[in-house]
Amino acid sequence: MHSRLKIFLTLALTVIICAAFTLAFAATKAPEGDLTIHSKDVFKEFKQGPVKFSHEKHKATKCEGCHHDYKDGKNVWKEGMEVKKCGACHKLEAEGKVVKLEKAYHDNCQNCHKKLKGENKPTGPVACAKCHEKKAK
Repeated sequence: MHSRLKIFLTLALTVIICAAFTLAFAATKAPEGDLTIHSKDVFKEFKQGPVKFSHEKHKATKCEGCHHDYKDGKNVWKEGMEVKKCGACHKLEAEGKVVKLEKAYHDNCQNCHKKLKGENKPTGPVACAKCHEKKAK
């Protein structure tokens, strides 16, 4: 009877460990499909149409290139940590060292694309109309 209990406990522990690793992997996996960047919560008015962002097209880029959590001026965010929406910190207007959301998006996206272009590497667009969809009339 004692050996059956050991086998049961070993199997139960194995299932729990596998489930924990599966959940941890699922939590760090980038979302599938495109994200649409277009929110009245963070833009007073829409000067341009929405932007579709594809994690799939950016899989060669380190997650820390976009996702960040600054402590003492250093990005401490690591893959697997909680991903906050950009608007959680970046608002309509700059607040101290935190730049406004529109500038944060443009600086991050355009500067990365320009850097890759300067290195003769495949990259995305930098012109407004190449990222932003046409506004609905």
